[in-house]
Amino acid sequence: MTAEELQSGHIFLLDKPLDWTSFQAVNKMKYKLKREFKELPKKFKIGHAGTLDPRATGLLIVCTGKFTKKIPEIQDAPKEYWTEIKIGVQTESYDTEKPEILQTDFSHITEEQVLQALERFIGEIDQKPPVFSAIKIDGNRAYDLARKGEEVEMKSRKTTIHYINDIEINLPFVSFTVGCSKGTYIRSLAHDIGQELKVGAYLTQLRRTKIGNYSVNDATADFINDDFKISE
Repeated sequence: MTAEELQSGHIFLLDKPLDWTSFQAVNKMKYKLKREFKELPKKFKIGHAGTLDPRATGLLIVCTGKFTKKIPEIQDAPKEYWTEIKIGVQTESYDTEKPEILQTDFSHITEEQVLQALERFIGEIDQKPPVFSAIKIDGNRAYDLARKGEEVEMKSRKTTIHYINDIEINLPFVSFTVGCSKGTYIRSLAHDIGQELKVGAYLTQLRRTKIGNYSVNDATADFINDDFKISE
């Protein structure tokens, strides 16, 4: 690989570690490339195709050079996630960023009820994004307003859950693989499943496994140590 090839365009598939922002991952990649390819210009183009929350791991696609024009197309592709939720309790952020609150007795919940609840979310649904999200409200990130303690009103939007499979139930934990359209918040899905069951729920683990035809199985195995490999 040469600097000229990077500027012509490459797609890197990264396995983002836990507690890294997508911005940090791209910056690390940019630093590595500029260190190894001194000929790269100062304004070398690089960007990711679809943000992953810090508390999520998995597939992060990074495009360089002229391939940054492919980012909108990649972002529009369907996504797949491996997901674990915990029922009977909630958090303000709908994930592990905030402490557990509103504990509810879930001893009456059966596996059949869980399966029925999951089935109700397959297809087109109305979904409210979490208040702790990067959506802009009057020019401010929703999570910045929420962290300041300000009241944030999120508007519902249409999204599609294509499938929910590989379901494992070990109450209070439920794990499954979900395929969904662009713009779906799995944290909100976890919360809404809890509301459907009337006992609450939040997201405990999230791993993005696919974006369109790109799979995390083809991503680097050792991101921390800069041992990248390239996917054409």
